[in-house]
Amino acid sequence: MPERAVVPEGLSGARADAVLGELLGLSRSAAAALLAGGHVTLRGKAVAKSTKLAAGDALEIERPAVRDPLEVVVEKVDGLDILIDDEDFVVVDKPVGVAAHPSPGWVGPTVVGGLAGAGFRISTSGAPERAGIVHRLDVGTSGAMVVAKTEHAYTVLKQAFKDRTVEKVYHAVVQGMPDPLEGTIDAPIGRHPGYDWRFAVVEDGRPSVTHYEVIEAFGRASLVEIHLETGRTHQIRVHFAALHHPCAGDLTYGADPRLAADLGLTRQWLHAYRLAFAHPRTGERVEAVSPYPVDLQYALETLRGGHV
Repeated sequence: MPERAVVPEGLSGARADAVLGELLGLSRSAAAALLAGGHVTLRGKAVAKSTKLAAGDALEIERPAVRDPLEVVVEKVDGLDILIDDEDFVVVDKPVGVAAHPSPGWVGPTVVGGLAGAGFRISTSGAPERAGIVHRLDVGTSGAMVVAKTEHAYTVLKQAFKDRTVEKVYHAVVQGMPDPLEGTIDAPIGRHPGYDWRFAVVEDGRPSVTHYEVIEAFGRASLVEIHLETGRTHQIRVHFAALHHPCAGDLTYGADPRLAADLGLTRQWLHAYRLAFAHPRTGERVEAVSPYPVDLQYALETLRGGHV
């Protein structure tokens, strides 16, 4: 049922956004959003935020339903391909722009929702919005990701990631050429002291270890193969930024926007290339390889062709 609010004498002549804010206890911007969405009417007509209201005006207010940020939206997710479909797990090829699972502040597609939309039934303990999720890839990172289908697989795979027995191999194009060409970055990672949404190498951070090897060098950038020993949020991006060789296109961590433009990149060149682990039931080795998506392949071919 719509709410009904009558403009009192004291607010006569005031703008609609100011009146709504006062009557409903909303911020001016929240009131303006209600009005802009056509959720407030006067005598059957939508009210604009700058409309001057008179005492006695009866406003009809239909507040839009607020979606639970942890609700799993079942939908078809373009580009969410299946690399391996086993009765115990599924390995997906996660495209860029897709989160592993719903979370506050994220309103886009998710692996959990995409699998449900494709008819996969995941049966594991824990929160429904994280069903089957045993590890995650950043929204801006593409590649191979395993999701458990059963409770047994969930338990075994979670433990395997915790014990670091899962082989996680990433490919990245980083700016310049790391020296040495092969090495280990052992530097603790924690919240950036100046930016809530970023991470950094900090003295009191969590232990973080990244092994790398340059496999192609192009002058302005290098293709690097990376083996993760730990799995901290943004680990690869933070470690290479700390070396002054950020992932190409990673403007959040200091990449050169000119190189990103030359390569046609709108995100960091970072891809979960290979994932290998012991089958949770048989113990046999399982390996999945994710081919480079079109945008990353284009950037790499541009470098190989010497066009930048």
